[in-house]
Amino acid sequence: MEELFIPTLHTFAMNNIFTGSVGLFRFRVVPEVQKKTPKEVDMEISRIRVEYWHGLYCYEKSVMEGENTFPMTEEGREAMISWLKSCI
Repeated sequence: MEELFIPTLHTFAMNNIFTGSVGLFRFRVVPEVQKKTPKEVDMEISRIRVEYWHGLYCYEKSVMEGENTFPMTEEGREAMISWLKSCI
C-alpha cells in the first residue's frame, strides 16, 4: 500500500489546501489560519481541518465520512496523520 503523505506545517501556514489519497481513501486538509500581524501566522490558535471519504470521485461529488480538527503544530500534524491512518 502507498504511504500517506502530508505536507509540512509551512504549507498550511501559507493557507494552502491539500488533497491526497491512498488507494480509494481520499482526504482534504484545509488550514484555518489566524494572523498575529498581516505577515505573521499565530500558530497557537490556527487549526487544520481534515475531511475524508472513500471512492472514485472528487471532493465536490462525494459524501464525507468523517472530519476532525487539529492544532497547527507539529504535534497536531502527527495526530492528524495517525487519525487519517486509522480511517483508511
